[in-house]
Amino acid sequence: MASHLPELAASPWVREWISWIQPGGAVLDLACGSGRHARLLARMGFEVDAVDRDLSLFADPPAGVATREADLEQGAWPYAGKRWAGIVVTHYLHRPLLPILVDSLEPLGMLIYETFARGNERFGKPSNPAFLLQPGELLDAVRGKLRVVAYEDRVVSEPREAAIQRIAARRE
Repeated sequence: MASHLPELAASPWVREWISWIQPGGAVLDLACGSGRHARLLARMGFEVDAVDRDLSLFADPPAGVATREADLEQGAWPYAGKRWAGIVVTHYLHRPLLPILVDSLEPLGMLIYETFARGNERFGKPSNPAFLLQPGELLDAVRGKLRVVAYEDRVVSEPREAAIQRIAARRE
């Protein structure tokens, strides 16, 4: 059954950094939502694991995308021992997963992460501090384990005004 929801455009941050993922590698799209990044990655030839607690928004995954419905906050990590060439996370934060994600990258694997930061409460939801990154929190999550290629902690105006923190980091 085809989705009646318009496919959202991929994040410009994700688009900028996915070329750093090793061609042909496996990629995890964590909290994949409607699958906008999983679809893009599959079109680029990656084998994608797309996971979310509710896959109802991700209708008709394309070839190359394996979907998994899992509660990442209450259940066990569904990919124990698996490694990826890339991990993409946008608009999702569950702090206990940060070290797991960092440790789940292959050598030369890329972490591309973008979510809301403290200060976003000025612009709407999310406004709960539990779902907003503290200043430098993504840097702290990768310190000593990954090489930071790019990092931002800023207010953006598109697709809507929001306080965002983003990182692109590679396992050396």
